[in-house]
Order: sequence, then structure tokens, then C-alpha cells
Amino acid sequence: MDIRIRGLEAAPFHALMQLPPEAQAEHLATMRTADSHPGFPCRVSLDDAQPGETVLLANFQHQDAATPFRASHAIYVRLAARQAYDAINTVPPALARRTLSLRAFTAGGWLVGATLTPGTDALDAARTLLARDEVAYLHAHYAAMGCYAAWLGRAA
Repeated sequence: MDIRIRGLEAAPFHALMQLPPEAQAEHLATMRTADSHPGFPCRVSLDDAQPGETVLLANFQHQDAATPFRASHAIYVRLAARQAYDAINTVPPALARRTLSLRAFTAGGWLVGATLTPGTDALDAARTLLARDEVAYLHAHYAAMGCYAAWLGRAA
């Protein structure tokens, strides 16, 4: 089975970046400067920001299903990120260098499985979860901090 991994679209976050700090705060967002590498994983490019790079820190609702599993968490988006990562059978750098929690959801947004895996083994772990008929998609989370990382699914 081929696995597709996608980052988030950049446009909504770049609109937030253009707002003054007070307006960003109303949207639970703020601008930061990366001071380590790795440490500021961008959810658009799915790579870590370099030290000195500007990033948006924002609360993002990654699971918007009308279930008890609706969820949001803090994420980083690099100012320089313009194109969402979208690849088949290739684990992006930010995921590959971290331990991941892969969470399996039904089409209706119900959590039906999960596993912890080194990022380098994410494709095999994703195939195992996606082999179950009821699983429609996966969310990868960074295991240490618990924040949303990326969407994974069956490649068409």
C-alpha cells in the first residue's frame, strides 16, 4: 500500500502572519524566532525551521469532527513556507527525526487505533493501521509534545 503524507496549506497561516500582534493574539497566535534546530517543526513544509527563521506559533484545530475526539494544539509554521508538503512513500524530515504517535480515525472522526513509532518507521506503521477497513486516515503527532504533525492516508 502506498502512503500519502500531507502538510497543511500555507495561505490561512500567512494571513495570520500579516496581522498586528494584538489581532494575532485574538486568534491564539504569535510570531516567534526559531532558536534551535531541530525544535520548530513547520506543519506546512514538514521540515524544521533554521535558527533565526521567523515562525508563527498558532493554535490549530487539526481534528474538527463532531465527536469527542475533536482536538486542537499549538503548531509552528515557517514564514518562508509557501508550498504544503505532499508526497507518496516519503517521510519528511521533521517526522523522520522524531518519535511519532500515529492515530487512526474513521471517516466520521472516531479514533479507532494508535501506535507509537520512530519516524523512520512511519510508513510501515501507517500501512498496518490503514490495512483496517474502518480506518479512513491517520494523524501523526509528535510523541514528546503531543502536537499535531501531519495527515497520512492511502495514496489514490
